[in-house]
Amino acid sequence: VEDRASKPPSVCIIGLDDYPSLTGQRHVEMVGGENVQHVLLARAWRQLGMDVSIIVFAQGQPKVHDVGGIRAIACCSKQDGIPGLRFAYPRTTSLIAAMRLADTDIYYQSLAGYATGVTAWFCRRHAKRFVFRISSDAYCVPGQQLIRFYRDRKVYEYGLRRADLILAQTERQQSLLHANYGLHSELVNTVVEAPVRAALVKDVDVLWVANFRAVKRSDLVIDLARRLPKLNFLVVGGGREEYARRMRDAARVLTNLTFVGPVPYEDVGVYFDRARVFLNTSSLEGFPNTFLQAWIRGVPVVTFFDPDGLIAKHGLGVAARDLEHMTHALTELAAQHELRESIGRRAAAFSAESYSASIVASRSRDLFSALLSGDCGSPKDRCGAQL
Repeated sequence: VEDRASKPPSVCIIGLDDYPSLTGQRHVEMVGGENVQHVLLARAWRQLGMDVSIIVFAQGQPKVHDVGGIRAIACCSKQDGIPGLRFAYPRTTSLIAAMRLADTDIYYQSLAGYATGVTAWFCRRHAKRFVFRISSDAYCVPGQQLIRFYRDRKVYEYGLRRADLILAQTERQQSLLHANYGLHSELVNTVVEAPVRAALVKDVDVLWVANFRAVKRSDLVIDLARRLPKLNFLVVGGGREEYARRMRDAARVLTNLTFVGPVPYEDVGVYFDRARVFLNTSSLEGFPNTFLQAWIRGVPVVTFFDPDGLIAKHGLGVAARDLEHMTHALTELAAQHELRESIGRRAAAFSAESYSASIVASRSRDLFSALLSGDCGSPKDRCGAQL
């Protein structure tokens, strides 16, 4: 019998909304950053010889089928069941059945919600290992999690406290998790995909890419476009219709604002290639994929949010203090080619050295192996927490 220590761990990602990203569907209204991360990690883990499954919502595909060496396992569809009751049936029951079918060493989940608790319960019941990845600072602060129902918040916290291993994106997340829940986490970077470079003219002064939600503060883009009529702004995103409608209406009035709408992950890189500066206006983040998509292409980032102070520390753009500072930063960067090039070279080197898929996948694989061999204790043991 092959010794477990000599065999790469098998992993199942609980990524219910991942199927469009996994299969490269191009007619999707909104794709989240974590969906992209799941697929990039799954492919990188496969490159390391790991068996990888992803549990997804049913969309008419077979119950189990292979997508580029990754096993896609369907549970129920997103619309199945009676609102208010479908948490139990069919969502929880079908998720448990899919996890049982996957039968892997590690179950990996990263979006705060009912699935966190269900995955933790399943792993305890079946002697499996549960790894939770923090993808937003809000997940570390009680009451701030972007979870609609009180029930689901409590189920999430049940799962968080019972994770065998917690992965954080930033030192800030580690600190918040320890302060609020008394839990230890390991730092594992976000993945960036190397771009396929195209010979394109830099014809977009300011690029904004995000899903339309309140925390993304897309209205600030409209304000900035009004303040800076000589700069052209290009907005890419889908999601909440009320925010999308405001952006469409503003684009009809402001000649320097172009609203593209939702763009699949596979196609969005061309907009980063065209950009002189990338703009982020969010009030709350984890570690945005879009920062890495910009940096790997040598595009400076202007933002209010600076994860672990990396932008200021490494000179990767401008961490703005307020809207006036942001306005000045956009004006300066759009106008100064040499300054952009200098920042861009640093940003591209920084992202390639620390955030490549092979580096991040190897780091997480090693943590999984240590977990399975018993070389690392539970998050609460390592913090001395009494939960």
